[in-house]
Amino acid sequence: MSTAVPSPSAGASPRAGALVLTGAPARGRRHRATLLRWLFVAPALVYMAAFFGYPLVRNVLMSFQRYTPATYFTGEAPFTGLDNWRAVLADPLFTDALWHTALFTAGSLLGQFTLGLALAVFFARRFPLSGIVRAVLLLPWLVPMVVASVVWRRVLDQEHGVLNAALRALGLTDGGVPWLSSPSVALLSAVLVNIWIGIPFNMVILYGGLQEIPRELYEAASLDGASAWRTFRSVTLPMLRPVITVVLVLGFMSTVKILDLILALTAGGPADATQTLGTVTYQMSFLRLDFGRGAVVGNVLILISAVFAVLYLRADRADRADRTDLGKGK
Repeated sequence: MSTAVPSPSAGASPRAGALVLTGAPARGRRHRATLLRWLFVAPALVYMAAFFGYPLVRNVLMSFQRYTPATYFTGEAPFTGLDNWRAVLADPLFTDALWHTALFTAGSLLGQFTLGLALAVFFARRFPLSGIVRAVLLLPWLVPMVVASVVWRRVLDQEHGVLNAALRALGLTDGGVPWLSSPSVALLSAVLVNIWIGIPFNMVILYGGLQEIPRELYEAASLDGASAWRTFRSVTLPMLRPVITVVLVLGFMSTVKILDLILALTAGGPADATQTLGTVTYQMSFLRLDFGRGAVVGNVLILISAVFAVLYLRADRADRADRTDLGKGK
């Protein structure tokens, strides 16, 4: 007696069959969508790898090699281990430049941000010709850095500068202040010039942030009897915190690697009083033609910027989390 074996598909439901039939096309569409996204991103990835990734890796490798002009003809760059790093870190010029960079960056950021914020708060209140005055204050930011530096070098000249001429006319000095020729004053002069150049950028960004603060918050603070300072401290500053973070990060990135302003003003002098990491990198690489040691200083600059960027990202992530929790609480 024979027994019929039921077909495996005899008990399968039509719904399961439909899922089996439609599963492959759905996966294919997902794969095509993923591939399409990568195709759109690919040009940016290639650009980043070619113009940022490769130079960065090459600069790191160069810092461990004896790289001289002869290398470009012979192709020989012997591996020297940590010799370049030891030589640079033991060089008093590097230590002085690191200290000058810290002072220059801190002083510039403090001055640019403080004055920029003060001007932004001032222009937040409408008054006649406020737009024209804001446009005029943007001029220092629009002028090329080298042009502004050359103009300020003439203004600060000890013998024929406009500033010393004005001070002599007012009876405040007799021989003129050596703004750029004294080791004790030159770095301060460079900081003041950089503050003048960076104020408009800070003012514009902070002014835009002030416009986004709801007016209702100020009205509520006024009804509660808060003073102007209390309103600024409890309403304006907390609401401006994301904008302030962006301004300080961008300001740090552009200031810590400063080169053209220092070269045009003092060329790192007098007596190396205005040497920064940027100028030391330039001198070691293009004046001494020691590309290996110049790469070491460049890598130190990259490391400093990377640490600051990581701290910024962590602070931004924490700020976003706080705002998300606050929104959920509401």
